[in-house]
Amino acid sequence: MTEQYSDAKRSTTGSKHQPKLPSGLTPSTEVDAVGQDLNWGTNIYPSSMTLEDQHTKWWLAWSKMMTDPKWRVGFIPIPYFAVAFLLMILASYYDALPPSMVTGFAITGLLGGILMWIGNRIPKVRDYGLPTLLCTFVPAILYFAGVIPENIQVAVSTFVTDQGFLDFFVSAIIVGALLGMPRTLLIKAGPRFFVPLIVTIVGVFAIMGAISAAAGEGFFEGMLFFAAPIMAGGIGLGAVPMAEMYAAQLGTDPSVFMGNLVAVTALANAVCVVFAGLLRGATKNGKQWFVGFNGNGELMRIKGHAGEFEQPRKKAHTNFVALFQGLMMASLVLMIGGLLSSAIGGLHMYAWTIIVAAALKIFKLLPNELESAATQWGDFVNKTLVSALLVGVSLTFIDLNEVLDAVTSAHFLLMTIGAVAFAGIIAGVSGWLVKFHFVEAAVIPGLIMADSGGSGDVAVLSAADRMHLMPFAAMATRLGGTVTLFLATLLVPFLMA
Repeated sequence: MTEQYSDAKRSTTGSKHQPKLPSGLTPSTEVDAVGQDLNWGTNIYPSSMTLEDQHTKWWLAWSKMMTDPKWRVGFIPIPYFAVAFLLMILASYYDALPPSMVTGFAITGLLGGILMWIGNRIPKVRDYGLPTLLCTFVPAILYFAGVIPENIQVAVSTFVTDQGFLDFFVSAIIVGALLGMPRTLLIKAGPRFFVPLIVTIVGVFAIMGAISAAAGEGFFEGMLFFAAPIMAGGIGLGAVPMAEMYAAQLGTDPSVFMGNLVAVTALANAVCVVFAGLLRGATKNGKQWFVGFNGNGELMRIKGHAGEFEQPRKKAHTNFVALFQGLMMASLVLMIGGLLSSAIGGLHMYAWTIIVAAALKIFKLLPNELESAATQWGDFVNKTLVSALLVGVSLTFIDLNEVLDAVTSAHFLLMTIGAVAFAGIIAGVSGWLVKFHFVEAAVIPGLIMADSGGSGDVAVLSAADRMHLMPFAAMATRLGGTVTLFLATLLVPFLMA
């Protein structure tokens, strides 16, 4: 080893590009490749290699590419990612894609990785949520065009719904964010949160009804066919039960309303993601258009207590035990939420999960170790699986046929875009009045209530770069959706008038 080192040293003498060894690394030190990979994304990833590995230029260039983040797609070096992507195509061609979680993770991870990589390579536009938009809509477009085969769509759809990937993701984000949230923020922001939520729902209903009436389409039609499905927070809580209610009231089949209601929800979700990306770009440099305009991710603005509402500093690295603890905490809290939903009812499983996690945090029922572990698990899932979830949602829930049938109407487009815009503005203003930052309130509950539910929440928060506010997003989606559905129930009889 000494002789090799001497040769390497002589060969590089006088070169200004002579490699330097890291502090504490001797010529005989070996760098653990597994350790490098596990530490990727932290501040302890080795930046240099041993001189043994630099004996040829081609090896140096290859090694540099393998460790450079610019040459990675979905956290995988490009050459290996390309091979994996080719294998997925071959498996699809030979119909060797069993509907399992392993297959689902592979497909969504590969598709999400390449779409995120493409979106992040385009300057300027990427700051306005382009990677999120690509993951949300490109898979649905490719499936609609026949580029993505049926067996891939079936495997992904089974993965997201039947195998519970959506629950897996949302539970990690909700529980991790709530248990990692400052306790004071949770206590003081919660009651205030209902003010912009209720004001936004009532305001959007009234305005869209008035606009529809002025256009000659009917006051209650504007509220029930645009405001209601958009503000209900998703297809499951909005379009589906509303189609049933409308059909029962008018004595027809739910399919008469389903396509239009789903199209409204899908288009509104797309508009929400675009608006969220615009807000992200407008606030990227911390610009303040007026006092309390941009919180840079902080929900509330209360003078004199800023330290109480700051998010805790994230750890530079974690360990396997903490990740397992976090997984168990997210799973158990979701299980309790499902139990309460079945035993008591009244609220969706996610809403009960929020209540349970909030109670654990407010009453300090967990040790700091488990709270920290749940937060780290949520951060891990958020960092690595957002693109996979968006691809899964795109292939599972977005039907371009229904969307295209509806968006050919100018009235449909203007009403849908208007409802989303008014939701953001009303929520921003009413939230600002109760000491929220305008931008954060415009996103939550404004845009969040107008998107397509749990998956839409992920897309909007990702585009707005405010994913840590997921607990309030889930609260707006579920509780706001319940209020909207109740209001729609009261208004349905007026369709007969």
